[in-house]
Parts: sequence; C-alpha cells; structure tokens
Amino acid sequence: MLYEKSCGAIVYRRYHGNVEIMLVKNIKSGCWGFPKGHMEEGETEEQTARREIKEETGLDVLLDTGFRETVTFSPRRGTRKTVVYFVGMATSHDLIPQQEEIAQLRWLEIGQAVEALSFDNDKMVASKAKAFIALMK
Repeated sequence: MLYEKSCGAIVYRRYHGNVEIMLVKNIKSGCWGFPKGHMEEGETEEQTARREIKEETGLDVLLDTGFRETVTFSPRRGTRKTVVYFVGMATSHDLIPQQEEIAQLRWLEIGQAVEALSFDNDKMVASKAKAFIALMK
C-alpha cells in the first residue's frame, strides 16, 4: 500500500458582511475543492498548507491550527491518502491561479461553497469550518 499526505486549508475572507471561502477547480479532474498539496521533505503540516495555498492561489494566509480536520480516502487502487485541513484567513488579495494545476479560483459565500464542492468529505470539512469561523467574530 502506498501512503500519501497532503495539507491545505479552508481559506476565508470577510466580504460585505459575509464569510466567503476560496474554492479551486482542478484542471485534471474538473472537481471543486480547497487549495492543498503534497508535503515535501522536512516540512511541517502548516508549512505545506501555506506553501500550497500560495502556489495554487497566490494568496498569503494566517493559519488557525485550532482547526485541524483530516480526511482519508483512496484516490486509486493501492493508495491511501490523508489530507490535513486548517482554517486560514486570507491576508492578501491578488488571485494568481497556478497555471499547471488550477483551472479556476472562486470566492463563494460559505453556504454556497458547501454546495459547490465536488466531494462529500470536503462538504463535511467545510461545514465544520463554517461553525469554527462563526465562533471567531
């Protein structure tokens, strides 16, 4: 069995009184999800999440490690993948999609974003993040 680990975040901003989260559309799969990617040698989970968010979206984020959710699934036969998600508040504004991997970036009101996500695991994480962010007012 091959094991993979990725890290990312539910990136949010407060915009006109609403909480919006960043969704990314993967070029290969066409699926909507969160910015994330594989850990590199010597990186912490937080470092990986920050790097991947910056690479995929161009955004800098302030991670809140008080929110840490993991999702485990099998992306293909013989492979087990774990993804660690944090919550991250965007601290920059310029969106720069990663040409090789990201077809589209989209800010959506958090309730709409939950519906737009492609996978049930991501919808569950987004719902938990919504509750967590609501407590941070």
